[in-house]
Amino acid sequence: MESVLVTGANRGIGLEIVRRLAELPRPPRYVFATYRDKKSIRVLRSISDKSKKMQIKLIQMDVTEKRSVEKARKEIEAAVGDGGLNLLINNAGTAKWQYIPQTTKMNLQHHYETNTVGAVTVLQEMLPLLEKSASVKSAAEKSRMSVSRGAVVNISDRHGSIAELTDVHMENWRGLMGYRSSKAALNMAMRIYALWVKDKGVLVVNICPGWVRTDMGLKDADLHVSESVSDLLRLFPLLDDSHHGTFIDRKGDSIPY
Repeated sequence: MESVLVTGANRGIGLEIVRRLAELPRPPRYVFATYRDKKSIRVLRSISDKSKKMQIKLIQMDVTEKRSVEKARKEIEAAVGDGGLNLLINNAGTAKWQYIPQTTKMNLQHHYETNTVGAVTVLQEMLPLLEKSASVKSAAEKSRMSVSRGAVVNISDRHGSIAELTDVHMENWRGLMGYRSSKAALNMAMRIYALWVKDKGVLVVNICPGWVRTDMGLKDADLHVSESVSDLLRLFPLLDDSHHGTFIDRKGDSIPY
């Protein structure tokens, strides 16, 4: 794997993915780490400065602004050239608590613009680079999808599963209708895209990383971010054609849509 794009890389899961990739014995050549606010990149910049084997390119990008995403794509394209982009990790996301009866239009739009529309916008813009990656590998690899030859991993959430919605889930997550709805929409959008790009060899997978102790997941969450990311990085190399268009957890087990 030569190149990875991680959105929302300035904190939480995205930041830990960049950190752990830099520590690999054979890391990618490039990691493109995006952030929205320059004030929030102190730790990310420190990781970048210390990285010896892997080039970490910090890119300011707002997933809700198409021009910002276009600018980022041009910068990435200039670096990867004809080799294209191997892996897009659609990680940028947001969650704002608002009790169900008081959920506002603004709250709903906020979640959809980032968690759903933002992820789709990034995929659409990066798709030509992913297709390049899927097309340049050897004949032996062309029958097998993988994260090394044009793949999209969407960091979703099992609380976006409509099939798993129960009274218990309602009680525990009664303030996150906007968030949960946006993740359900993300799952559907990416399921549609998976069908659309199947013949192009681009792998698309929705993955729930678990409930993680981050700024967004809060301190009561089940998992430390390092545990979640360890599982994700073990899973990524195992992803292939059988996972295309699926919704799975960080261990690779299926989650119903």
